[in-house]
Amino acid sequence: MTGLLRYQGALLLRSQRWLAPVLLYAAFLAVGVRPGDPVLDSLGYAAAALVPVAAWLVRVCVTSEPDAARDCAAAAAGPLRVHAAALLTALGGALAAGTAAAAVVLLLGRPEPGAGPAAPAGAVGVLVCSLTGVAVGALCNRPLLKAPGYAAAAAGLGCLLAVVTAGSPARVAVTGLVTGSAQPAVGALAGALALACAAGAVACRAAARRG
Repeated sequence: MTGLLRYQGALLLRSQRWLAPVLLYAAFLAVGVRPGDPVLDSLGYAAAALVPVAAWLVRVCVTSEPDAARDCAAAAAGPLRVHAAALLTALGGALAAGTAAAAVVLLLGRPEPGAGPAAPAGAVGVLVCSLTGVAVGALCNRPLLKAPGYAAAAAGLGCLLAVVTAGSPARVAVTGLVTGSAQPAVGALAGALALACAAGAVACRAAARRG
């Protein structure tokens, strides 16, 4: 799996298709996060924006490889492992972007008196929203949805629902942050991990059947 992850990571970096979601994420933060803002609120803002970023990165990772090259990789390592590596690479990219954003927010934000250390809660929020976005991306792209228009529409709707639906792990984590709670959303993290694992398993099994 290590070799596949390196391969997928190299594909992602060389394709430069990661630039669009990452630059839009940076622009979103530049508009919405200002020096002196409450740090927990800004962390929630930064975490929520990771849901569509992670879903977009999944799209990039599962479609950037030419069909012939993907077939060769699937023949050598198995379609299930190849697809799992693509999903994990997208998750790694989202976590890298979210970690960088959280670090900037912690440097620029204003600590809220009595709230406790913000870094653990922010880290959990980044992880929860990245996992949720990957789950949405896994269900809304190939091999489950191949048509680009349907995939984009489904991913957009899925990301919106993931952020606004009551009980969604992403909403629980973000709500805790924006309301000033420095308590890490452990329950939301467990839910997001289960959701991402389930969605990834469905997508990988579909890839194995069609491979």
